[in-house]
Amino acid sequence: MRRPLIAGNWKMYKTSEEAVWLATGIKKEISGFKEVDVVLCPPFTALYKVNEVIKDTNIKLGAQNLFWEDEGAYTGEVSAKMLKDCGCQFVIIGHSERRKYFFESDEWVNRKIMSALNNDLAPIVCVGETLEEREKNLTIEVIEKQLKGAFYKLGYEEMKKIVIAYEPVWAIGTGKTALPYQAEEVQNFIRRWLKDNFSIDCADNLRILYGGSVKPSNIKELMREEDIDGALVGGASLEVDSFTSIVRNSIN
Repeated sequence: MRRPLIAGNWKMYKTSEEAVWLATGIKKEISGFKEVDVVLCPPFTALYKVNEVIKDTNIKLGAQNLFWEDEGAYTGEVSAKMLKDCGCQFVIIGHSERRKYFFESDEWVNRKIMSALNNDLAPIVCVGETLEEREKNLTIEVIEKQLKGAFYKLGYEEMKKIVIAYEPVWAIGTGKTALPYQAEEVQNFIRRWLKDNFSIDCADNLRILYGGSVKPSNIKELMREEDIDGALVGGASLEVDSFTSIVRNSIN
């Protein structure tokens, strides 16, 4: 039985003060709710202060990105070592917004995954197709390419630490959510791909999240699907009530 995971991606929202207020509210509501793994991913500037709020609780800290080198002359970048120093246990890698706006390639995603794993961070690796790719019936082809690139040269022991998030680009921030059967179709393909390329055990145990306009009103229906193990939540993670409702509603 895969343990559900709900991660909140706060993106480029919340000052440190606002982040502390939000994290405090979330902690108050779900600190005793132990049926689900919960990860908060605030912006870099708020990581340390949010960690101070949630440490010694069941809520874990994640970052939204990292660079693949541990240190060096890389102005503006943040390393896995720095994230660990702030208290992070998870890091989002390959989000569609990173791919679209910052031109991150599958090769870059792979290098970032390697750095995260080498520094004992659990990567939440994002894959997903655009609306144009879906309309051209290229969804599976696109997802397979992203999976091959992301997990190039990784072994089974490394894959044990991975979380995958299927995020159809056309559903992110649009209010459109993939219908449960649409999400399940892709997530089932991902699980079969893991079986074919790693092992049955890997496919059975690796958690696959859904992301894309997840709300309290649709999480229950999504979680009823066999291959959906949780959610990577964007906009709805920016309010205490909506995010904690998603966490509670994720248990059917």
